[in-house]
Amino acid sequence: MRKSSRMLERVRQISVLPRVARILIFVALFFGIGHLAPHGWAKTAETDGQETSLSSPGLRLPGDVQKAAEEEIARERKKLESRVRPLLKAEPLGFDGKTVRRVWRGLVTLPSRIPGFVQHVKEASRLLGLVGSLVLLAFLVALFYSFFGQRKVLRKIEKALEPLRFHMRSSLDPYFLSIARILTASLIPLILFGVFTLIRVFFPYEASWLTLLGRLFRIWAIGALVINFLREALTREHLPIPISSGISIFRVARFITLYTLISIALFWSLQVFRIPADVLALLKFLVSLTIVFSFLFLLLKKKSIIALLPDLPYRSYRIFVHGFDRFYYPAMVYTFLTGLLWCFGYKALCKVLWIKTWAVVGVFLAIMLSYHVIRRLITRWIDRRDETDQAARFLFKALRAALLYVTVAAVLLSALELLGLLHPIQKMLSFPVAVLGETPLSLWVFIKAALVILAFVLFSRLLRAWLDYKVYPRVGLEEGLAYAIDTFLNYLLLAIGLLFSMRAVGLDLRVLMVLAGAVGIGIGLGLQNVAANLVSSFLLVFGRRIKKGDWIQVGDTLGAVREVGLAATRVWTRDNIEYLVPNSDLTSNMITNYSLSEPLIRIHVPVGVSYNSNPSQVTEILLKAATENEHVNKQREPSVWFTEYADSSLNFELLVWIDIRQVSRNFVRSQLYYRIFEALGEAGIEIPYPQRDIHIRSGFHRGEAPE
Repeated sequence: MRKSSRMLERVRQISVLPRVARILIFVALFFGIGHLAPHGWAKTAETDGQETSLSSPGLRLPGDVQKAAEEEIARERKKLESRVRPLLKAEPLGFDGKTVRRVWRGLVTLPSRIPGFVQHVKEASRLLGLVGSLVLLAFLVALFYSFFGQRKVLRKIEKALEPLRFHMRSSLDPYFLSIARILTASLIPLILFGVFTLIRVFFPYEASWLTLLGRLFRIWAIGALVINFLREALTREHLPIPISSGISIFRVARFITLYTLISIALFWSLQVFRIPADVLALLKFLVSLTIVFSFLFLLLKKKSIIALLPDLPYRSYRIFVHGFDRFYYPAMVYTFLTGLLWCFGYKALCKVLWIKTWAVVGVFLAIMLSYHVIRRLITRWIDRRDETDQAARFLFKALRAALLYVTVAAVLLSALELLGLLHPIQKMLSFPVAVLGETPLSLWVFIKAALVILAFVLFSRLLRAWLDYKVYPRVGLEEGLAYAIDTFLNYLLLAIGLLFSMRAVGLDLRVLMVLAGAVGIGIGLGLQNVAANLVSSFLLVFGRRIKKGDWIQVGDTLGAVREVGLAATRVWTRDNIEYLVPNSDLTSNMITNYSLSEPLIRIHVPVGVSYNSNPSQVTEILLKAATENEHVNKQREPSVWFTEYADSSLNFELLVWIDIRQVSRNFVRSQLYYRIFEALGEAGIEIPYPQRDIHIRSGFHRGEAPE
């Protein structure tokens, strides 16, 4: 009987609202039930799973996971049911029908009560005294001057700030002027509020009218700042929206702002005159209703509201804008009805609904705008750098990856938290699917570990990029040593990230022992090559046998070292071919490192001329061809060797020095051959080819032997 009577009473309370409002309540509860539970839940199933521990480490599956999940769901259902009931209960409005009738009678008899009201004002003015009257007069004068004298003040301020504008960039000038206009238009209320606050600090005189005056100064200053900010933002072409749409939105927003602030000021004034609480509650209810209906006129301007959203080149943002455009009017109806529910006392329910909708939308827009602004800044920074600056490009990519990670994480975490889904999802994913030692493992554990490791990977990349771009060039560190330091930092941070991820999921050191044993068995069975390459990578990097940028020759392959990885070293040739050389081959076989001590090598260019040539002239021509070539080293002089008297030619060798890191030997040899051929032709020196002379003798008979 008690339960049925309570239910009937609750139904009577709800039946006061319209049918549409009741439908909205139950629909909102159906879709928003997850918001109620995030802060009151017990510890996650990770800690619950710790009760089922084993004496020895090992990997096993927990028993009866489905039963544990059903029990957890049942417990959470009871908690949610207990949290739903307060949402259906409206807060008392503070007035009833008697209040309405009393206010109506007061309005009807208002003309007859005017003399008494005037007498009350006279008595209040006597209480104010001379100082209070002067303060009130100053308030009225300042109010009049703020409406009619601000243009003159603005012109003077613009003239005074003209030298400063000259030194500013043209792109910042409109915003600078807008800030000056906002401060100028709000200067009088800001000064009055500041002076009044200063007076109250030094002369703490307590009086109801003085407190009211301070509140009026404060609300005047806030209103002036808000209205002037809206004017500058919506009517000065700062936003990519049509001016007509901006002006239309500004007019409605200004009216709503002024009406709200005036209503608040009136409410405070009536409190000073000790108006009954139920009358104030009725006034507050009526003002709230009018504000909600005023917002309805603003929300119906769909084209202007959507035009306020900036055009961002991101797929997720475009999907959001498209969905907002498509479901705009249902969203506005939803907002209007929840505003009505707020006025009728369902404030707790409306808070839940607004947090789960408009708060999520606002957070998403704020994060996307912040991401867009930061990305534009780093893009402009990289555009001002040279395209060949690889360190700057690497830093740009690292910054962009880290920014994307932070943005995605912020959007997901904030949206799920506001929707009330973060803790339910965590609870759903926290049921153990396996047990390692005494630690239960769940999907949530793996997700946390992956996020921690990814964060350390991105941080390691960002740190190395910043060191390469900013620190190493400033201290003059050698490229190979810098690469060794970067490699060490990379491995160190990855190891720290792995330990942090294990710590975050609650694993103990015995797990490391199990993993170390498994790795040892794997190495013994079939990972000898992997282990050899891994050890060789450390020997190459920290032994400084090979470092990034070195020119090495492995067999017939000559190239530059791009990266010494854990398993193989990347070698890039001048033919734009990249080879992956196992690290164990580099430590066990013989390689040639042209950058280890001296990058200059000597190449031999053989040349053959006819026997009619002058060797001194040939030597002069060869030396001149060498000195004219830009790739031949000028610090070490070229030389010419007269090597032999061949069958058909006099053979010479031109010896020149080149930097193998800058140019290939075949390329220099080709250039020298071109120039030597032209020079020998100009000098009339013949380049012979193999010749055979045949001598025919006559004067002997058949059978006679030649002499």
